Amino acid sequence: MREIRAVWRLAMTAALASSTAAAAPPPDSLLGITLIHGKNGDSLGVPMQIVLLLTALTLLPAVLISVTPFLRITVVLHFLRQALGTQSTPSNQVLVGLALFLSLIVMQPVATQVYEQGWQPLEAGAISGTEAWDRASGPIKTFLLRFAREKDIQLFLQLSHASAPATPADVPITALMPAYVLSELKAAFQIGAVLFLPFLIIDLVVASVTLAVGMVQLPPVMVSAPFKILLFVLVDGWNLVIGSLVRSFY
Repeated sequence: MREIRAVWRLAMTAALASSTAAAAPPPDSLLGITLIHGKNGDSLGVPMQIVLLLTALTLLPAVLISVTPFLRITVVLHFLRQALGTQSTPSNQVLVGLALFLSLIVMQPVATQVYEQGWQPLEAGAISGTEAWDRASGPIKTFLLRFAREKDIQLFLQLSHASAPATPADVPITALMPAYVLSELKAAFQIGAVLFLPFLIIDLVVASVTLAVGMVQLPPVMVSAPFKILLFVLVDGWNLVIGSLVRSFY
């Protein structure tokens, strides 16, 4: 019995020692983050780079929706569908796909600059990750500054208790991104209100006619829907709306 206990204790001691040795971080690690010595200095190990990449991919949809023309385009298309009174036609998938392709068209020059100034030198090993981020954030900040209102930027600078920047290029991106979102929401609501006006006039005329005729049981929306769709098709509304939306970013 004593021999069995001794063997059991020896096995437990060996298992604890092996697990402790396996869990011990290597000498070139900090809190489990392995550092690799390269020609540009110490960099993160491959596992940590994969973790950071996956984290960035999870945040990518929110960035795509908020800080690109996708925001303005989707809101305007939603207002247009509501003004036409077609309920769920076109479907959400169609509107999102259209907004995505239009956003790619508008953001293509910015993406090209980010790739040439930041990603290519980083991939070639000519610059570090920090310098690549500084170079890549320049075209993005330039795009956001074109459409972010000064009033919104001041609001988020005050909320973040940040000092007033000397030049527009010194505006921190943490205040610039939400300011761009607010500015785009205002612009999208303004465009949506203008789109509503002609269809609202048709609704008022049809409602007045149906009440004058005595067609109380027939909803005016059902009667006005074909007229609104016909008007939209005759003036080539999709071409006008999409063209105006894309040109508003140039």
